[in-house]
Amino acid sequence: MPSFDIVSKVNSMEVENAVNQAQKELATRFDFKGSNAEIVQEKFDIKLRAPDAFKMRALVEIMVGKLSKRGIDLRSVDQGEADLSPLGHARQTIKIKQGIDGAKAKEISGFVRGLGMKVTAAIQGDELRVTGKNRDDLQAVMAAVRGHDFEVAVGFVNFRD
Repeated sequence: MPSFDIVSKVNSMEVENAVNQAQKELATRFDFKGSNAEIVQEKFDIKLRAPDAFKMRALVEIMVGKLSKRGIDLRSVDQGEADLSPLGHARQTIKIKQGIDGAKAKEISGFVRGLGMKVTAAIQGDELRVTGKNRDDLQAVMAAVRGHDFEVAVGFVNFRD
């Protein structure tokens, strides 16, 4: 049976490269000279620290721009809210989402079933497996899922005949 998997994964090396580029830009920018602003990566969390809210906005802009330039879909980026301390220091965590959560998987599965093609969609952990007898139906499902906005970055892997 031909099948493929619908996944939502981000390349960790691209995230690391984006963080490295943002750190280099932070070190060379004039408006950040002498400040204690920093960018630290912990797996799929990027922790930002800045001396005030204005510099935090600039830091977030730098980081999101670098992630975008490295080809990371911004639907996989959760910026969160900046925490401002009474002294004016600001902290923020940017999370990179991996996998499709249960509610989105059900939504995508319902969409695939609603297409009226002879395919089945099964949720397997944080991915969705679509199987069918006809390879053309699977390619049509891929095109339909790619064209619909699920507010999650979707990718297709393990296409098998």
